[in-house]
This record gives sequence, C-alpha cells and structure tokens, in this order.
Amino acid sequence: MMKAYISLLRPAQWVKNLFLFLPLFFGHTLLQPDRVWPCCVAFVMFCLISSSIYILNDLRDVAYDRQHPEKCRRPIAAGLVSPRTAVALHVALLLSALLIGWCLPPDSRGALYIVVAYYVLNVAYCFGLKRISLLDVMIVAAGFVLRIMAGAEAASITPSHWIVLMTFLLALFLALAKRRDDVLHYEQTREALRSNVAFYNREFLNSTLTFVAAVTLVCYIMYTVDEQIMQRLGCRYVYMTTIFVLAGILRYLQLTLVEEKSWSPTRILLRDRFLQLCILLWFLSFAIIIYG
Repeated sequence: MMKAYISLLRPAQWVKNLFLFLPLFFGHTLLQPDRVWPCCVAFVMFCLISSSIYILNDLRDVAYDRQHPEKCRRPIAAGLVSPRTAVALHVALLLSALLIGWCLPPDSRGALYIVVAYYVLNVAYCFGLKRISLLDVMIVAAGFVLRIMAGAEAASITPSHWIVLMTFLLALFLALAKRRDDVLHYEQTREALRSNVAFYNREFLNSTLTFVAAVTLVCYIMYTVDEQIMQRLGCRYVYMTTIFVLAGILRYLQLTLVEEKSWSPTRILLRDRFLQLCILLWFLSFAIIIYG
C-alpha cells in the first residue's frame, strides 16, 4: 500500500525542481548558507505542490486512465488509492506547501507567491488548457521558468534574462519531444494519449524540434560570448562549454528522431548515460569557471 502512495506522489519528477538552484549557482552564491537554505525550502515547496498537482490530474483523468494500457496501473485508476483518500492527500500537500512557504523570511517570501501562481496555472492546465495545442507546451515551459523565478526570489537574486530565456527554450524543446512521442503512439495504435494530439503531426513536430533546438543553441552561444557575462564570470573561455550543450541537444534529437525514445524527459535523464555525462561535464566546467 505504501508503494502505491509513493507512486501517486511521482517522486521521480521532483528532479525537475532542481532548476530552482540555477539562479543560486550562476549567482555565485551557492556556498552561502543564508542563500541556500531558503532555496531548499522553496525546493520542498515545489516538490509538495507538484505532487499535489499530479494527484489532481490523476483524479481528473481517472476514467480515461482506466482504459489506457499503461496509465491503468496508476494508483487511483487501479483502485489502490480511493478518490476520497487522494483528495485528502492533495489538500494536505497543498496546505503543507503553503505553510512551509510562509516560514520563509520576508525577503524570500516572493517564492511562495510564485508557487501559488504555479499551482493556479497547473490547475487551469488540468481543467482545460492542456487541450489547446501549442498553449499546452508553452505552459509546461512556463512552469520551468516559474521554478527559476522562485529560486531567485528565495535567494534574493535577480535572475539573468539569459537564464530565463534559455530555460524556457529548453523546456519547450523537451515538451515538444514528448508531444512527438504522443503522436507516434497515436499513429501506431490510433489511441490518443491527449485530446489535442490530432492538432500535431510528425512533420510539424520534427520541424519545430529542430527549430527550437537551433534557437536554444544560438541563444546559448550568444550568452557565452556576451562581454558582460565574460567580465562577470572573469573568464573569456565560457564559450568552450558550448560543446557539452551541443552534444546534449544532438543526443536528445537522436533519441527523439532516430531511436524514437522521447518518452518522459525525466526517464531519459535518469537512464541515458551520454546525456548524464554531458550534463555532468557542463556543470563541472561552470563550477570551475564560477567557483574555481
């Protein structure tokens, strides 16, 4: 039974909330405890609120999930957790997140308001906006931007426009790759995983994936050769990190377009060693540049 409750919370998806720490990392404040602990609190808030949203989504789609070959194994659809219990757990997680957020110091409490905005946006997504093509992937990408903004608010840092822009583009790229997987499933089984899948097709998504990947890479290169960025970081070789970003994007395109394994971005990240190596090398190179 405990396994069912853990599955309901989707803890594997909490890795997405690590985006909260990016402003801290790039703001050269990762080693300052007074900045780190509010970010940790914001991270816990986002984990609780995201789990509550997953429960809400499962409650909303329970009838559909019971007919799905894979989603029928989800705890509510499988009857392992009753809807009444799921509602109670949803409310408990929501209230816990808000209570924890209220414990933040006043100058970091903006993170709480962003978490509330994130919750409202995702409730709207669950109850209708996810059926609108293009807007659905934009909302997913906006959720990652809100994570960045929450981390910046918690640490009392003003986030760079570069990090906001590139986070949005990267998240949009991953969301489009996931939609492509939905389209492939629909073409093979004629079973729509999403109600708006008919408004996408393979050709459109192949083109948009390539376009967004190119724009993301160009933005990253512009960031690395920006004179102000080089002066602030005290290094003129930031552009060398582009190789890891390029390799990571190409690998993800290979997984999506060639191997057709776009699945869930979280599953890919946790399974693909090449991507993990790219991220590790990119992180270490920036850690040396910023903190070395």
